[in-house]
Amino acid sequence: MTAALQGLHQNEADYVWPEVQAVDLSYVTRVHSQDQVRLITELAQTGGGWVDPDTFVVPASYDAALLAVGAAMQATSDVLAGLQRNAFVIVRPPGHHATRSRAMGFCLFNNVAVAARWALDEGGAQRVAVLDVDVHHGNGTQDIFYDCPEVLYYSTHQYPFYPGTGRIEEVGQNDGMGTTVNVPLAAGSGDGVFLDATRRVLLPAVRRFRPDVILVSLGFDAHWADPLAQMRLTTSGYGEILTEIKALADETCGGKLVFLLEGGYDLDVIEAGAGLAGSVLTGKTRPPDRIGAAPAGPEPAASSAAVAAAVETHQLQAGATPNRYAVLARKGAPSNRGAA
Repeated sequence: MTAALQGLHQNEADYVWPEVQAVDLSYVTRVHSQDQVRLITELAQTGGGWVDPDTFVVPASYDAALLAVGAAMQATSDVLAGLQRNAFVIVRPPGHHATRSRAMGFCLFNNVAVAARWALDEGGAQRVAVLDVDVHHGNGTQDIFYDCPEVLYYSTHQYPFYPGTGRIEEVGQNDGMGTTVNVPLAAGSGDGVFLDATRRVLLPAVRRFRPDVILVSLGFDAHWADPLAQMRLTTSGYGEILTEIKALADETCGGKLVFLLEGGYDLDVIEAGAGLAGSVLTGKTRPPDRIGAAPAGPEPAASSAAVAAAVETHQLQAGATPNRYAVLARKGAPSNRGAA
């Protein structure tokens, strides 16, 4: 968090820093089971313990998790209410791996999922798009909204990789079929493939869905300098993706856009990435990429094939006749909105 805040302060934008409150557990249980919430609460109250081999709970991390969810909800509320045009939620712990019934992958509660659920229940939104730009698949967010037609979940991620989910064939189920869009990319993918996925899959999928707000699970661990993964995305590449998303929010939902920090394990990358994200949201000139280019290497053929397969699966080609996934993804759109 310190690195991210340092990055934001470097671009000298006029940020608003609201005080946030810990969320009431009743909001958390809208997306998580009572058993999961009880386990985390009891572990914190008894001094802490392991949830899984990656995830440890202590009283301080439990308190931080409730504040993180509270910050995500408040940012979403402020943006939907027009108090802020957009927002960047810099919190720990992250959230996108926490499923309905399990905390995992450093995540106790799913910040973006609670915010999305609140937006639908109380924030006046009819449709929410959650875009996961992190090297790991957001299995928790997908799990929570897998049968929900009001939430579009999109993810680019290294595959195969932790947590093992996020195949192209995972498209949602029941009323939510078609509202989960996965683009699993091979190790070694760089700016070209990520931008191809953004322009050929993310943009048309969101335009067709027509959300009222866009929430971005933003992890900087797809960067080539991150020590945990094997991708080749650069800071400049992140800038292009986030700029495309910002323009998309302006086009589809009046600019209502919230970034929420997820993964990232290199402090220099987090600092640079946060500064970049802040400049995109505020319309400032993007800072130069001081980390530099990724090591040279070809884009994996498997990644280009995955982008093409996602386009085909969700019928996102220009002029395509929507298949059953695409039809269900458009189900329930307000009748006063024209076709995209």
